[in-house]
Amino acid sequence: MTIAPYVRHLGRGPGRARSLTYEEAFDAMRLILAGEAAPESIGALLMLMRMKGEVPEEIAGFAAAARDTLPRIPAPALDWPSYAAGRSRGLPFFLLSARLVASAGHPVLLHGWNSAAHMAEAASIRGGLTHAGISEATSVEHAGRLLEEHRIAYLPLESFQPKLLELLQLRDKFNLRSCVNTVLRVLNPARAAASVQGVFHPPYLELQADAGLILGQKNLTVIKGGGGEFERHPAKGVSLFGLRDGAPYTGSEPALIEEHVKLNQGWQTQARIAHLWSGDWHDPFAEAVVLGTAELALATLGDPTPGDTARRLWESRNAEALA
Repeated sequence: MTIAPYVRHLGRGPGRARSLTYEEAFDAMRLILAGEAAPESIGALLMLMRMKGEVPEEIAGFAAAARDTLPRIPAPALDWPSYAAGRSRGLPFFLLSARLVASAGHPVLLHGWNSAAHMAEAASIRGGLTHAGISEATSVEHAGRLLEEHRIAYLPLESFQPKLLELLQLRDKFNLRSCVNTVLRVLNPARAAASVQGVFHPPYLELQADAGLILGQKNLTVIKGGGGEFERHPAKGVSLFGLRDGAPYTGSEPALIEEHVKLNQGWQTQARIAHLWSGDWHDPFAEAVVLGTAELALATLGDPTPGDTARRLWESRNAEALA
């Protein structure tokens, strides 16, 4: 078997090239992950799609085929992918948002991979986990135990599908992102009923929402978030794309605070994450990032008053320091 016919569809030239169908994309990813595709063909496929621009059917087909290769992962209430490079984002305060949602009784599975080569140390997701009180799972089974015991876990990509990580790392050879970045955001490896996703480039808002619809996602919120993560900038209004009860959804929310500041305020010490949670450090802007992001996640889960719930959870959080 080979993916050469699919490369041919994409590369036949102006007026003759076309996008892949869902079925073709599914088969192409199946062959790639089975080790039946030549490296040259994989590179050609990904870069032709990059030049053409992905369509929802391609992203959904790739994601569905990738899901079929995964080990069983206990389904959480909320899927939270984290695959951004984070060049423009500061401290990952959204980790506290995820913990806040979990404290409401909604198990949250964070999963991801973030290259240290493309990320400032302060923005490191894995570096921030300990400060946010979130454990990193070493396997799918470990993730299940963490979800059962703590209602939240971070599962690294290499721990559940290392071949997808190999595809993602082709970025270092191309010096360009590929559709794999988008596929991982919509993957939802544990098939949670609700998912939150961030993008850096606005055109991907609708692309990911439409792919979620094809994949049968029930509830989904996609935003242009900090550095491409699902993290709300509280000083800006936010456009919402996604799904509610399986139907397309769009909306918007106004700015939460009247400040014209960057999301990345230059904070370099990740211990601030723990100190914000414990109350040893107070900052209205950082707190607004946490609460605003948690509000959107809770709304995705169907909370009728997500802003009030986020505030209540924040005020009743454990006051003990995390680090």
